[in-house]
Amino acid sequence: MPTSIDWSKYSYVVSSRYRVKVLKVLTVGPKTPKQISMETKIYLSHISKTLRELSEKGIVKCLSPGQRRGKVYDLTKEGKEIIRQLEMVVGEDGSCFGA
Repeated sequence: MPTSIDWSKYSYVVSSRYRVKVLKVLTVGPKTPKQISMETKIYLSHISKTLRELSEKGIVKCLSPGQRRGKVYDLTKEGKEIIRQLEMVVGEDGSCFGA
């Protein structure tokens, strides 16, 4: 069970299929927006916007902020707690999100 989860951020994530999919892909490890786009089959522009929003909320972090292209993103501790909670509620298949 998560120690402390920010439920407003959890709600923010689950309100968007894109956010849920991005977090699930990042559970495996750090990835570039292009890698995330290819794995999720979501347009790169949508992935970039989603990562920017998740980063502003402190759910993901950019590991290479000085890069113009090929930035690498990973989950923050808070992001890991959110995805852990999400998997307990939704299950591995993400079926209630139509994933």
